[in-house]
Amino acid sequence: EKQRKDMENKTIAALNTLEGELKGKYYSLETMTPEENQQLIDDHFMFKNDDKMLGDAGGYNGWPKARGIFFNDNKTFLCWINEEDHLRFISMQKGGDVGEVYKRLVSAIKQLEKKLTFAYSKRHGYLTFCPTNLGTTLRASVHIKVPKLAKNEEVLNKICADNKLQPRGIHGEHTESVGGVYDISNKRRLGLTEYQAMQEMYNGIKEIIQAEKNAK
Repeated sequence: EKQRKDMENKTIAALNTLEGELKGKYYSLETMTPEENQQLIDDHFMFKNDDKMLGDAGGYNGWPKARGIFFNDNKTFLCWINEEDHLRFISMQKGGDVGEVYKRLVSAIKQLEKKLTFAYSKRHGYLTFCPTNLGTTLRASVHIKVPKLAKNEEVLNKICADNKLQPRGIHGEHTESVGGVYDISNKRRLGLTEYQAMQEMYNGIKEIIQAEKNAK
């Protein structure tokens, strides 16, 4: 618990040095009202403590102490503190400008690397709580509405498999699609560069959009 608190304090100090569009504020889960927390969950910004596997692995020990979220004024850059991993950085925005989203993330990481040291192995890349995230740790995803393909998930699943993508519902891992809206992301984190991971996602999404247009 002390380690988590030290991590929170250290990270807040680093986040408070961010400038320009990245400048923002930290909100502690301990002092947040239930209404504020629920609103952030509904807006797909805040994490929850309802994953059984993560709970069994000790991921929620001491909940909600030393946990919280940082975001900039536009809510296009977020940082989760002491959720599954010590830190999770998120760059997001509406629309299809994937390059802008990636550029913002890189800019934030470069600034924060001056203040923080990330656990890294030459063999396994960046170290994470869950082994599926080892390597680049990068998960590039889009929320996309494909009502025609939702009626024929076999086609959608094949495109995703061919492009090494993972489809899921927009409410997180192990959730189903609602209203034909999916969260599609790259499956691979290890054995490729961050740019290649982004490219795999981008190419697969283009194919999904084309398949939706062609579907009857």
